[in-house]
Amino acid sequence: MRAVILTAGEGTRMRPLTLTRPKTMLPVGGKPLLEYNVEALRDAGIKNITMVVGYQKESVEEHFKNGSDFGVNIDYVTQEERLGTAHAIGQVADTMNKDDEAIIVTNGDIILENKLIKNLINRYNESQAQSILVLTKVDDPSSFGVVKLEGDYIKDIIEKPPIEDAPSDLINAGIYLFDRNIFQAIKKTEKSERGEFEITDSLKIQISQGKKVLGLISHDKWIDVGRPWEFLELNEHYLEVSESIIEGEIEEGVTIHGPIILKKGSIIRSGTYIMGPVYIGANCDVGPNTFLRRHTSIGDGVNVGNAVEIKNSIIMDGTNVNHLSYVGDSIIGANCNIAAGTNIANLRFDDEGIKVTVKGKRIDSGRRKMGVIFADGVKTGINSSFNPGVTVGLNSSIGSGAIIYRDIPNNKVVIHHQTQEIKEKK
Repeated sequence: MRAVILTAGEGTRMRPLTLTRPKTMLPVGGKPLLEYNVEALRDAGIKNITMVVGYQKESVEEHFKNGSDFGVNIDYVTQEERLGTAHAIGQVADTMNKDDEAIIVTNGDIILENKLIKNLINRYNESQAQSILVLTKVDDPSSFGVVKLEGDYIKDIIEKPPIEDAPSDLINAGIYLFDRNIFQAIKKTEKSERGEFEITDSLKIQISQGKKVLGLISHDKWIDVGRPWEFLELNEHYLEVSESIIEGEIEEGVTIHGPIILKKGSIIRSGTYIMGPVYIGANCDVGPNTFLRRHTSIGDGVNVGNAVEIKNSIIMDGTNVNHLSYVGDSIIGANCNIAAGTNIANLRFDDEGIKVTVKGKRIDSGRRKMGVIFADGVKTGINSSFNPGVTVGLNSSIGSGAIIYRDIPNNKVVIHHQTQEIKEKK
């Protein structure tokens, strides 16, 4: 059986983090989200994988190549125009081998467990279904595709109904198994109101034709990974299931509680206190006297200076977090420089929920604690401070002593610590 991973989208709700990479290549627990899905498919016995790529496809292809480093065979199909999930799946019709009776299709930005894939294959072999849609229960289904079931079979799929009109609390989890009949349904699928060809509309065509579309309810953890704070939740999930691996150097006088992963070429200096689970990539220099708290994930080539505290944050490759700084509940992009004394607040003084800008709108993250989102190449000045929920754009710089209480666009310089006057970066 072949697997198809959909990873062509831009991830606009994750801006500015996705200005330089697809959403599926953002790191969680020390590696791109997409890599976990490849591993889950491999461990379920699937060796042949087609990736449908598009936006920033080079970063995907350079990382995975032909798949041999990951124990699988990977080929690529480019979706030149992102016209929806049905359009993306339809792109692979001509690449299937004659032995590929069925395909497993998964969105690249979800949690995928190998036991679920095995269960999906078993249900296909046991049933006479043409398609199987994995379902998950949520408290509020109004933002998702909600299914109506009769027994184990799906009779309808309603996109984003008002909660009072939802036929169930079961939603489309973004994992499918199709036989070849799906390509006939895709050809008949028309554009939705969103202007896209939706795979749920293709499934409804199959249902109308009397074909069997099975619903498989998953009880595994499921996260709708679309917005920055959900990546923090995903990072927590993967670190929680990690086991300690020590490949680097740990000096005397380091205190460690809980699991840590320390990759080759890295050093943890004396006086550092670590509360795992924590991930530290290759060629990092941490400490001395640094405090790393639970669910911190540090990429490759990162320097964390003296007396720094980092809590529940993702720090990407090549970033420096210099002495006497605090980073809490934040996502810091690659090649940033966090100057000495930088403080990132993660709790509102009035204890209200923290809002973050998503596609131009301030959205309640639902989190009591949330710090900042820095794109790649951000530089902060000494003793600068950031209020909760602030986003700083690509390659922007913050002057010393500034207190940042609103978002800073790409390629800007904050040159006045009181008025937050900004100018274009040269």
